[in-house]
Amino acid sequence: MVTGNQNSVQDILSKISGLNEAESLRLLSSLFFGTTVFSTSFSSEDQVITDMLSQHQLPVEIFTLDTGRLFPETYSTWNNTLEKYHNRIIAYYPDAVALQNFVVEKGPNSFYESVENRKACCHIRKVEPLQRAIKRKQLWITGIRAEHSQGRHDMPKIELDAANSILKYHPLLHWTTDDVKKYIQENNVPYNPLHDKGFISIGCAPCTRAIRPGEDFRAGRWWWEDSSKKECGLHIHASTNEEALQQLK
Repeated sequence: MVTGNQNSVQDILSKISGLNEAESLRLLSSLFFGTTVFSTSFSSEDQVITDMLSQHQLPVEIFTLDTGRLFPETYSTWNNTLEKYHNRIIAYYPDAVALQNFVVEKGPNSFYESVENRKACCHIRKVEPLQRAIKRKQLWITGIRAEHSQGRHDMPKIELDAANSILKYHPLLHWTTDDVKKYIQENNVPYNPLHDKGFISIGCAPCTRAIRPGEDFRAGRWWWEDSSKKECGLHIHASTNEEALQQLK
C-alpha cells in the first residue's frame, strides 16, 4: 500500500506515464493492494475494464449498484459477464427503509416532478450505496470517458474525490467510442445490447432513453430536465487537492 508522499496525485500520474491501460491497472492495483475497487454499471466502457482486470487476474474488487430499476438487458449483461469471466461482482442495494419512506412520501415516479426529487432518488439508490462500497478503500477505478460529458474533457486520469477521501482512476478517459467498440469486438466482450439501439449512457430504465442523431451523449439521461449539467451525484466531488489527499495516509 502506498503511504506518505508517494500518495501524491502527480507522483502516481508519473508512475503510470507511458504505460498502457492494462499495465497501469496492474501497477495501481499493486500499489493500492487490497484497497482498490472498480464500479461497473455494465456499460461498454466498464465491460472493457472488467475484461482487462479478468484477463490479467488483477486483485481488484468489482462492485455494482443495483438501484432496483435497471433495464432487463442490464441484468442479462451482468449474468453474461459472470458466465464469461467467473469473477465475483458485489452488488450494493439502496437502504430498504430510506427507499420505502421516499416512495411512500413522494411516489414511485416522483423524479419526473422536480430536480430535487430526482436527486433525492439518485442519492438513495446510488450515492449512499456507493459510499458503503468505497468505504475504507483508497483507489476507485471508473469507466468515465471524456466524450460522455462536456465537463469531463479537462479531467485528469488520476484525481481525488475529496468528499469520499478516495483517489479515482479513469483508465479509458481519452478513449473514443470507436476505441471501445474495437476492443469489445476483438476480445469478444459481452456488452449491453441497448448500445446497439442508440442508448449511450445507460442507467435506470425510467431515466434513460436512446439519443437521437446529433444529440449530445448525455441527452438520453434525465431528458426532461433543463439543466446542462445532469449528473446523479456519483462523480461531482473530484479534485486534485493535495491537502485533502492527506486523509488517505
